[in-house]
Amino acid sequence: MRKMESEELARLTRKFADNKKAENIVILDVREISSVTDFFVIASGGSDPHLRAIAGEIEDGLHRHHDVKYTRIDGDHLSGWVVMDYVDVIVHIMREDVRGTYDLEGLWSDAKELGAD
Repeated sequence: MRKMESEELARLTRKFADNKKAENIVILDVREISSVTDFFVIASGGSDPHLRAIAGEIEDGLHRHHDVKYTRIDGDHLSGWVVMDYVDVIVHIMREDVRGTYDLEGLWSDAKELGAD
């Protein structure tokens, strides 16, 4: 199996999040400004069960269809913020109120946003 490129992984993550009607999905290209990862995918869900559904869709879709597993998951749907670490792509799934509080897009405002396909 070929190694998936980080941009392809980020775009697939957005697709799977969109399958579960995630809101305001943004991909930030942080390759030029971070040594930690290549992309952040940030998405919002309207409720705790919605966050769980989005995270489950990403996990299942990437694993079943592309044989890709996260290396670590942190937080949970009850905290309002789930972080899925795929090494080259870090996925943040947040309730809108939590997203507004932490403002990752503002913190990483030097990053380029990756447009939709």
